[in-house]
Amino acid sequence: TLMRHIAGLMPGDAGGGRIEVAQHLIQDRGVISRDIRTMRAEIGMVFQQFNLVDRMSVLRNVMLGALSRTALWRSLLGFFHEEDARLAYKALARVGIMEKAHQRTSNLSGGQQQRAAIARALVQRARVLLADEPIASLDPESSRNVMETLRDLNQKDGLTVLVTLHQVDYALSFCPRTIALKHGRVVYDGPSAELTPAFLKRLYGTECDSLFARPESDIRRNPPLTISPPPLRARMQMPKWSLRTRDPRKEATRMWQNELEAMIAAGGAPCRACGQRMLKVDGCTWTHVKCGSRYYRRIKYG
Repeated sequence: TLMRHIAGLMPGDAGGGRIEVAQHLIQDRGVISRDIRTMRAEIGMVFQQFNLVDRMSVLRNVMLGALSRTALWRSLLGFFHEEDARLAYKALARVGIMEKAHQRTSNLSGGQQQRAAIARALVQRARVLLADEPIASLDPESSRNVMETLRDLNQKDGLTVLVTLHQVDYALSFCPRTIALKHGRVVYDGPSAELTPAFLKRLYGTECDSLFARPESDIRRNPPLTISPPPLRARMQMPKWSLRTRDPRKEATRMWQNELEAMIAAGGAPCRACGQRMLKVDGCTWTHVKCGSRYYRRIKYG
């Protein structure tokens, strides 16, 4: 809710305070500014569920960040400027998924899709990046990669990054400043290094046990998270069907053979040489009586 208030996607309560981003008024006392569309161009949003178009390529999804400065007819037809295309390639290289540019977005892992969403915000040329629980649905290794990307954007590119997290250990490892909220009120605003379990227990009571995904000793000693492969016995007991993928060429061949079988059952298939129907001689070969053309049958049915 706080992220949506800052981005101007949701108005606050009437009679409340005001929100300013980069010296621009977003909303005041529950009234969103009239120029909010222009201001949103400078505020990038990374959602928890990525909000990418699965059937589009990764490059096209990233280029959607330039819609705010693209004419309507260009956006409808997908004719983006060449400068935006170059910027999209640079953004993908910046987040480390340049080789995935022309792949279908649905084929990417969760961490790669989240980095594609970050690249879309870079193409948007945002001055402030809001990340709403960007690692909530990711595995530990992908979470570490996404948080490293956000940290580099802040430290190397000077981009203001505001991240909502429920794991304090990630805040200790990647965020220099933390603002803790409780029941809609700020209860702490300061360095992340001071967020110890004892301090959080004074703030949240027994609720602080779920804030640490790892023991405190592991946070300081080994911040990066790694995921180990499953045991050999578990891998050997995996079902065989989970390791198989369908071959499009085999599927097309099987469909053509099924259609050919149906045509033969209806009175014979047409000959490729003369166009007339041919007769089935045996279970493996079709022969046309007039022109003598023979066709080998790859799969024997029945």
